[in-house]
Amino acid sequence: MKDEKRMRFVSAEQVASLAGVSRSAVSRTFTPGASVAPATREKVLRAAEELGYHVNDLARGVLANQSRLVGIVATKPEVGFRAHLTAALTKALIRRGSIPILINTGQTDEELLAAQKMLIGHRAEATIVISGSPPASFVDLARRNGQPLVVIGRSEPDADHVRAGNSEASRKAAQAFIAAGRSRLAVISSQSGTPSIAERESAFLSAAKSAGVEAEAVRGSDSDYEGGVGAARDLLARANRPDAIFCANDLIAFGVMDVLRLEGGCSIPQDTAVIGFDDVPEAAWLSYGLTTFRQDPEVMAARAVDLLERRLADHDAEPGYERVIPELVVRRSFVPVSQ
Repeated sequence: MKDEKRMRFVSAEQVASLAGVSRSAVSRTFTPGASVAPATREKVLRAAEELGYHVNDLARGVLANQSRLVGIVATKPEVGFRAHLTAALTKALIRRGSIPILINTGQTDEELLAAQKMLIGHRAEATIVISGSPPASFVDLARRNGQPLVVIGRSEPDADHVRAGNSEASRKAAQAFIAAGRSRLAVISSQSGTPSIAERESAFLSAAKSAGVEAEAVRGSDSDYEGGVGAARDLLARANRPDAIFCANDLIAFGVMDVLRLEGGCSIPQDTAVIGFDDVPEAAWLSYGLTTFRQDPEVMAARAVDLLERRLADHDAEPGYERVIPELVVRRSFVPVSQ
């Protein structure tokens, strides 16, 4: 590529030349709290506007040995609730003045190794790990390199935590089904076995058992639409089908509902009631009208950033813990008797 075609950024020297000031005057103008004469500041800002100059924050952070990068570590960040949480986190971090960098762990050994190099190579100011999917090696890597660590949807020693009220919501789902007269309950989770998914399954089964009501667990291949499809087909092959199903997330619920209606000839909620978890936007679509527990990604992101601020202010503080209790959003797939 020829030199004239290469991308060129406007330099501080060019601004200084156009403004007729020194290079240090440009630096002071864009350094908060630095002393610079008002007339000089005005000339520098006018020249910067004309040239389209912006401060190289990355270079400034390197010189000061202080990064404003915050790594967001996730597996399949494009899927389901994680996509909305990732979006909320990036917005919250930008408002804070941080530079979010998304590290998709991938799933192959090569992808995992590349993601680990990315995490440590950029020397992020802090790391936020989303859900239980990213391997523990990423958590250990951040911890060994002294990065403040916030985990969402999982538990790690000596880390700050944001967790959803999985057990509270799951027990409420079982109790609502029982109160409505449903007697053959099922919970559909997945073989991924992430902490949140496992907690939801366990709490639902425990609540049903305490009430003396039959309940079974079916685990799909993954915590996604295809996993829900496979689990629902398994249920349809059984003689005694459930009359109420709690799904560990909305993506599973969508697969379950489509199979029940399109392949099983079931009417929802008359034959089988369905409750999901997350309240992703698709839950409100006319095709689903899914009753589900809402996790608010904006609230989760705000709590995570609050914990990050606290940790950066005091690296020796005791681990912080935030628990966000989901609220039941009632739609067509199941209406509790109290509604």
